[in-house]
Parts: sequence; structure tokens; C-alpha cells
Amino acid sequence: MDLLPDEAQDDVLWAVAQLNQRRRTQGDILAEFNERLAGKGVDPISPSAFQRRAARLAAMQKRLSEARHVFAGLADQFAPGAIDESNIALGEMIKMLILELLDEPTASPKQAMELANALRSIVQTQKVSAERRQALEAEAARQAAKAVEAVGQARGLTAATVEEIKARILGVTKSAGDGTA
Repeated sequence: MDLLPDEAQDDVLWAVAQLNQRRRTQGDILAEFNERLAGKGVDPISPSAFQRRAARLAAMQKRLSEARHVFAGLADQFAPGAIDESNIALGEMIKMLILELLDEPTASPKQAMELANALRSIVQTQKVSAERRQALEAEAARQAAKAVEAVGQARGLTAATVEEIKARILGVTKSAGDGTA
């Protein structure tokens, strides 16, 4: 399947998706896959080649499932809304590479260390990203509170009314003693 021409790659993706769904038999998927290839003038795939790819996919799915369980204990250390999605994706990819490396008989300790260092960097980036987002949210809340105060003064609202608006809309209350929100 890896040797199929470029025009058949969408069919390869289709077959992989069908195998991943696990709703149909490999034989049915292979038959339809070969029909799709024939429609493009591409030679059919043998059952043994298809079986090898299916076995690799099943093994990968098993490793992914194991990886999810292994790393699930780490998930509660990070607030999901506070981490950039790209950092999460990179971290997951590196975790998969580490797991793949562990399965390789020729893997070197240096390779494992390099991947572990990359994962550590991603985790540090996630922490910085979360802290930055929290700081930006706090600044936005401060500026919104100032805007509510300015509008309140321009409209002649009492200080109590302004504080009530901030509390209801922004969840912001007046800081003790400094007159700021």
C-alpha cells in the first residue's frame, strides 16, 4: 500500500479510516478498496499486503489506547482551557514517538533522552502558555472594569451601582483600599 501512486492516496486514507472504524470486515474493505483502485487504473492490493497494513494499524491503535491511559494521570495537572491546542498536539505526538521508540529493538538511550527532553520542553511551554493566558485575562478584566467605571461616571451612576455592574457582568469587585478593580 505504501507503493501506490499519488492518485490512489485518497483511497488509502479511505481504507485506513474504514479499518479504524472497525464496523466492516477486512475482506469487505479490501474488496471495495480494490474496486476503487481499479477505477483509477491501479493494480489491486493483495490480501496479505492489506492484512499487514491492518495489523500495523491495529497495533498502533492499541499503543494509542495504552498511551491515553498512561498519560491520563497527567491530564489533571493542566487546566484544559489554559493550554494552547498546538502545544497539546505537539505533546501528544512526542508521547507517541516515545512509545514507538520503546517498541523499537534498535532504539538507543540517546534517542529516548532526546524525546524525553522534547516532551519536557512542551510541558514547560504549556505552563508558560497557561500563565500568559491568565495574565491576559486578568488585564482584560481590569480594563473592562475601568471602562465600566468611566461609563458609570459619565452616566451619573452611584459607586455602588458601578460595583454591582462589575460584579454581575465581569465578576470583578473593588479591591480594598486602592480604588481599582
